[in-house]
This record gives sequence, C-alpha cells and structure tokens, in this order.
Amino acid sequence: MQKARIKLASIDINKLNGVCSYINDIATKTGVDLRGPIPLPTKRLRVTTRKSPCGDGSASWERHEMRIHKRVIDLGIDERALRLVMRVPIPEGLNIEIEMIDF
Repeated sequence: MQKARIKLASIDINKLNGVCSYINDIATKTGVDLRGPIPLPTKRLRVTTRKSPCGDGSASWERHEMRIHKRVIDLGIDERALRLVMRVPIPEGLNIEIEMIDF
C-alpha cells in the first residue's frame, strides 16, 4: 500500500494551518484516507547579541528568537486528490515536501 507524505514547515503558524485545512478539505471531498496534520516539535533558533555596538557601557543583551513550526500529513494515494494537492496555493515562506512511501 502506498501513501503520499506531505511535510510542511513555516515560520508563520497561520499560513501553515491554512494550507493544512485546505489539504484536509481536499481529502474530505475526494474521500481518500487522511492522517494528520501531525504536529512535530517546534524548532527554536535563538540569537543573543549585545545592545551596545562599541562595547562600552553596561553589559545589556538583546535576545531574538525564530520558531519553525512543522506538520506531517499522510494522504492515501488517489490520482485526482494528488492533482488537487499539487494545485494548492502555497504562500511565501512555507516549505512543502511531497514524497511517496510504502506501508
């Protein structure tokens, strides 16, 4: 049995949830088997920098953080459903990866 595994990653969680709901609607319309969206652990990228550019003065720091949210969706293989998934409007800043896997 084959399935399509869709991996989504984005900084903006609203864009991510929007695409997930769009794929969910496609699955319910076509009647294919759907598992997900399964949330994966959020990756946090942290950078700490000093506020003062010259190094004089008090040692005060700024902390910046960027979070990368990830989701996985397993979709039963159906030619019509896959064509519709390929036409999903993907917003800027969202990475999508589609691969075929055997179960």
